[in-house]
Amino acid sequence: MAGKKEKRFVIKEEQGLSWGSVQVVVDTATGVNYLFTMGINGTSGLTPLLDAEGKPVIDPPRAAIAE
Repeated sequence: MAGKKEKRFVIKEEQGLSWGSVQVVVDTATGVNYLFTMGINGTSGLTPLLDAEGKPVIDPPRAAIAE
């Protein structure tokens, strides 16, 4: 059996709110963090998570951590 393939996207943080929930999703290949919202009425949205200077929040990619 082949080795287990690692997931490209992982949930870093999740918070439930009165109108739905918010998740921070990380692309493990690039390290880019995304803000994903899910409303109780079925609406959803996805956008890059930005820091105070308006730049994307980027974690070290898994490949860089493994090296």
